[in-house]
Amino acid sequence: MVVSVAVIGLMLQSSSGRSVPGPPAVAKIEQSAQPTPAEPVPTFAEPPGVVSTPEFAKQVRANELGLVPVLMYHRILKKRIASIDRTPDQLRKELEKLAKQGYAPITAKEFATGDIRVPAGRFPVVLTFDDGHESHFRLDASGNPAPDTAVGVLLDVARRYPEFRPVATLWINHDPFGLRQPDQQAVAVRWLVEHGFEVANHTWSHPNLAAMRKKKVKEQIVRLERLLKKLGAGPAVTMALPFGAMPHPKKIARHGEWDGTSYDFAGVFLAGAEPSLSPFAKKFDPVAIQRIQSNGKKGECRKWCSQYWLEWLNKHPGERYVSDGDPAKISIPQRLQGNITPKRKDQLIVY
Repeated sequence: MVVSVAVIGLMLQSSSGRSVPGPPAVAKIEQSAQPTPAEPVPTFAEPPGVVSTPEFAKQVRANELGLVPVLMYHRILKKRIASIDRTPDQLRKELEKLAKQGYAPITAKEFATGDIRVPAGRFPVVLTFDDGHESHFRLDASGNPAPDTAVGVLLDVARRYPEFRPVATLWINHDPFGLRQPDQQAVAVRWLVEHGFEVANHTWSHPNLAAMRKKKVKEQIVRLERLLKKLGAGPAVTMALPFGAMPHPKKIARHGEWDGTSYDFAGVFLAGAEPSLSPFAKKFDPVAIQRIQSNGKKGECRKWCSQYWLEWLNKHPGERYVSDGDPAKISIPQRLQGNITPKRKDQLIVY
């Protein structure tokens, strides 16, 4: 029997500063299903090697200073309880749409560090799941990801769309995926890491860091860092702020030390509500990386959630990040030459 308990919460934060509280805590106990034959996990080959030139970059309309959707998911439930919940079918349809439109998933770590290995002419997308809820990942009795979990849905979509790389970032708290036993936690996290997923820091108990003293903020982050290390996923390279709430001072969200343990993140992610700037952009802020809540276009989501923004990017293709297929180079149209961060200028291809 698998016992799963999770506490989740979110406060959407947009450029206008408006916020929406997240859902209440839930608990669930579920009996494992009977063993089923194992389905092979889809494999993904590295994109073929490309050496970008101005001519090639122009041909594929590369724009590696364009906007990148970093999609934010919470619980994946058959029957939604809160507005930020998504059903497995809704998740599947959104992932299928991304695959058909030419998006290629990368992890938050790869995005924040600029290690963007996406085939030429395609668009990176970052899939992120907050709170380590049991609906994100669960192994069935045969040791396979349960098909109704987020990871199970992603793997199924990748089987049908081979260029849709099955990776995501799962930001966890102290009971990852509702598991209480350390050995069960380690098995789950090890499976994810071994299959290319990123498991990273969402603080120990999901507090509002903006309301805490510096020492307590650092304790929350370090305690989760220590757990990640025990489970084989640390040190984390990225962190997602609970509720999108920034601590004071801002810098302690990225660097700090508590009780002899330090942390140093390449990227700290907010909780909404627009596409992120390219990590190569001069104005990119690694301590406040924007995300987009996965949702339709109702209420607060009329202009802030995934349906709106994915439609907007389709209508404004010149604003979207388009890969040149060469991870060693950064290819951009000439009109954007002044927008690149100075430390990346040696990698620049302009057309």
